[in-house]
Amino acid sequence: MALMDESGMIDTNDEWWLATLGRTIVWARLRVRDAGTAEVFDSDGNTLAYDSEDTARAALMDAEFVSFEGLDEDDAAVRGFVLDEVVPPRANDDAALRARMIQQLPGRD
Repeated sequence: MALMDESGMIDTNDEWWLATLGRTIVWARLRVRDAGTAEVFDSDGNTLAYDSEDTARAALMDAEFVSFEGLDEDDAAVRGFVLDEVVPPRANDDAALRARMIQQLPGRD
């Protein structure tokens, strides 16, 4: 997903990750920088720096996050939602994005 970074340049190195707790989805954005370092923007509004993409991915997986891009319908069902009902959050800046990083899904009938 291409997003504008702080310098006004298009940043195409963003990946969305999610964790679930019941009908709540918690999002994290993994951003890989040109230098090979990585940052994770979390649901608390923190930007956590990592020395590599692999280290950032490992930290996300340790926290039971999964890559949104790699999910299929079966993976989503195991986590309690339908893939089509979930879209990564969007905002013009990280301050506005923070409020969208936790998503409550509607109850099931």
